[in-house]
Amino acid sequence: MRSLLNLRIGTRLGADFAAVLLMLAGAIGLGLHAMGNVQSRLEGIVNSNNVKVAAVNTMSDAIREIAILDGNLILLTEDTAMREESKKIVGARERYAEAHKVLEKLVTTPEGKALLARADEKAALLLPLNAQLSELALQNKNDEATQIFIAKFQPAVRNVLTELDAMDANENKLSQAASREAAEGYAWSRNLMFALGGFAILFGAAIAWFTTHSITRPIGEAVEVAEKVAAGDITSRIEVRSKDETGRLMTALKAMNESLVRIVREVRMGTDTIATASSQIASGNQDLSSRTEEQASSLEQTAASMEQLTSTVKQNADNARQANQLAVSASEVAVKGGDVVSQVVGTMGSIDASSKKIVDIIGVIDGIAFQTNILALNAAVEAARAGEQGRGFAVVASEVRSLAQRSAAAAKEIKTLIGDSVEKVEEGSKQVAEAGRTMEQIVGSVKRVTDIMGEITAASQEQTSGIEQINQAITQMDQVTQQNAALVEEASAAAQSLQEQASSLVQTVSIFKIDANAVATVRPGFTRITPIPRPVAKTVRPVAKQPAKALPARRAPVAAPAPQLAMAGDSKGDWTEF
Repeated sequence: MRSLLNLRIGTRLGADFAAVLLMLAGAIGLGLHAMGNVQSRLEGIVNSNNVKVAAVNTMSDAIREIAILDGNLILLTEDTAMREESKKIVGARERYAEAHKVLEKLVTTPEGKALLARADEKAALLLPLNAQLSELALQNKNDEATQIFIAKFQPAVRNVLTELDAMDANENKLSQAASREAAEGYAWSRNLMFALGGFAILFGAAIAWFTTHSITRPIGEAVEVAEKVAAGDITSRIEVRSKDETGRLMTALKAMNESLVRIVREVRMGTDTIATASSQIASGNQDLSSRTEEQASSLEQTAASMEQLTSTVKQNADNARQANQLAVSASEVAVKGGDVVSQVVGTMGSIDASSKKIVDIIGVIDGIAFQTNILALNAAVEAARAGEQGRGFAVVASEVRSLAQRSAAAAKEIKTLIGDSVEKVEEGSKQVAEAGRTMEQIVGSVKRVTDIMGEITAASQEQTSGIEQINQAITQMDQVTQQNAALVEEASAAAQSLQEQASSLVQTVSIFKIDANAVATVRPGFTRITPIPRPVAKTVRPVAKQPAKALPARRAPVAAPAPQLAMAGDSKGDWTEF
């Protein structure tokens, strides 16, 4: 029994269920075997006995039909009707033969075979008589056929039917015997299954009671121990009686109870040490809080001064940026003026070249007028030589000469005007070229001024960025200092809360009842830790260079959070590292 209790609960339950299931499986197997026997007997009745009875009935019906048909054949006189009756006789004999084949296959008992042999002997006498009667009837020898029918055929029919009735009675007797055997087998199987089922139920109930008792008893003891511990009584004596899951549970409860006793004893001894250490922490945090507040005030003043300096440098940078923009605009205007002057110089050169071309054209026109005048003189001379006939031609030559003289005069005047214009255009071109050189000097000077202003603007921006970084560093120092002050205040509140929790812990632990001999009489010693003043750091941690950006808004000093008592079992802890 002890070895069973040492097994695991799952193993015991599995073994119990396996035993019950095996018994049920055995009962089911026996029942199925018995039902198989019943089924085989029923199949024998259906597939053998009933078929044999049907075959015997078929043979009897065929003999009776043959007797009737032979009688009809003797009485008939028409040839057609007699042929039809003969065909029916042949069909009846074929049915008899088929049923006889089935019966020969199914009859297996000696008695059945003997009855079938006697029926075959009787049928062997009947069938030749049937053939003889059919032949005589077809030959219209009715008188002779009637004598044979009455004297021999009918007694032979009665003999065959008697044997077939005996076979039918025998097969019915065998069917009834098989039915009785099937009913007996069913009753036996039913009683056996009832007996095995009842035994399985009783056995399963016993196993269930034993298993349940072996599980609930130690669990009840464990619940009793847990209730005592919940009430504060940890003086219980726990005994372990098994090695299964409940035994391991009792072992764990025993270890838990012993650990709880040890923890309560250690907590009682450590509460005074916690109270003393918490008071020292509170004193040191108070000193650190005052020094941190002084440092925060100094950093706030420094931050205010740096903000003013940042504002001034930023304004200078803005002014330099605007001056640079104006210089760039002036440079662009000067460049555009130089381009316009260059265009004017080019236009004046074009005008000068066009004027020179016009002078050349006027010279050509003057030459043409001169040649025309000479031609007109020659024409007048020729007209004078011609006399009266050349008078009209002389008039035309005179007019042409007059026009040539007028064209030459006009060409001279135009040449004079064009020459004057060419001189003035050359003088204007020289003045415009001089103006272009002056504009180039102006553009160069404006570019130099623009470059200088750009350098001033870049230097101002770099100065602004550097001051903003310094301001950011001071602001960060101010924020860190304020956060440190808040953390110090939180630490002071936590130290005070620790004192209150130590007192509460003493009251809480006092509800546990432990053995008086288990309480140690010697408390662990402790050393008082005196907080050492720490000088304020004078150097600022270098800040990585960043692009200039807007100054952050002044943040209000961080308010010290209200002290909060840490709940028992808080997994996140009660302290913040700073």
